[in-house]
Amino acid sequence: MHEEAELEIQAVRVRTAFYRRERRSVALAREFARTALADWDRKRGADDVVLCVSELSTNALLHGVPPGRGYRLWLALGAEDKVLRVEVHDSGDGEPRVSEGGGAADEERGRGLWLVSALADAWGVEERLPGKIVWCEWRTEGEGEESPLSEF
Repeated sequence: MHEEAELEIQAVRVRTAFYRRERRSVALAREFARTALADWDRKRGADDVVLCVSELSTNALLHGVPPGRGYRLWLALGAEDKVLRVEVHDSGDGEPRVSEGGGAADEERGRGLWLVSALADAWGVEERLPGKIVWCEWRTEGEGEESPLSEF
């Protein structure tokens, strides 16, 4: 195979699961993520990833999944293990945003995306029909910087 063609081929490890609109789905999503990370031998730093999976799944369940629908969790470990990406696909409308200061101290809600933004290297929202994709990712070290993924 030609060397340039080899450079274009990138192995990506992907795991995906669909969850119904039910409370236990968040616990199932956490376990799914933990298992995928263990299978990929990514144990160090896994707690941060699993917490972000939990927060994004909870947000989808509370705000993005109409009755009778569900959400999809998508995990991917990019070529040469350089990027770990988590996506939650739901069919709800709305635009997720980080609460100022992570929510009031006496409130039970409002900290999810604040935690995701603090723990992940990047996060964002993409359109999907219907609904949206809320994602976060961790990158390996580069340009002299070290990221949480390098601890895996």
